[in-house]
Amino acid sequence: MHQTVGPVLGRSYPQYKGSTGHRFVSGDNGSMSPPDRRRSAAARPPAVQPLTERELDELQALLDAVAAPLEPLDVSMLDGFLCGVLVQPQCVPESRWLPHVTDADGRPLPAGSDATRLHQLARRRHAELDQAIARRQWFDPWVFELEGAEGHAVLDEDEPPAIEAVYPWVAGFATAMELFPALMQRDAAALTGPLALIYRHLDPEDLEDADDLLAEIESLEPPADLTEAVEELVRATLLLADIGRPLPRPRH
Repeated sequence: MHQTVGPVLGRSYPQYKGSTGHRFVSGDNGSMSPPDRRRSAAARPPAVQPLTERELDELQALLDAVAAPLEPLDVSMLDGFLCGVLVQPQCVPESRWLPHVTDADGRPLPAGSDATRLHQLARRRHAELDQAIARRQWFDPWVFELEGAEGHAVLDEDEPPAIEAVYPWVAGFATAMELFPALMQRDAAALTGPLALIYRHLDPEDLEDADDLLAEIESLEPPADLTEAVEELVRATLLLADIGRPLPRPRH
């Protein structure tokens, strides 16, 4: 599939940064798995404990504390990045994806840095998303409402519209696609629809050699609001998992 995302992704975007105290945007909690393809509850491994709000704030603080010149992901970018990692056809080893959490380019931490707790929290979110995606269950992406300069919800026409709160998540997902391109080498026709639901939030100039994808994006109705945009991210992730990580066919 000949389409790439420009190198601007994975870099700073200060207009989207802020406290994780912004209201979390949650989508539907339904499951996309057909009943005959779901495993019984008894056969499933125990659910991974989701990060609490306090742990999420702790993770962001740990990421903020990563020393320059490294460029760590923020929690929303990290979430999209992990989803991009988890829809790949082959399992991406932790040794390959984990360094990109603390630096978009994967540069090593300075000697003496202790990232034990940061890595622990990132691994937990990876495991939680892995279970949800493997089961084709809905999950809540780490997307947070933007706030204006004065701490109010974004309403001013001079400020980014609320729907742009998904941009960091999308940028993280696109970063994973650039670093781990195996999924993008699958059937282009099957990939175009779900990718369009995600990449519609990027500047068209960030998409190179992607005429079919741009045409699909142009054909889409814009999301009605931020909640719908978030739901589209989840739906697209699970559809991409059907391509990269197809469920085994049920035995008769």
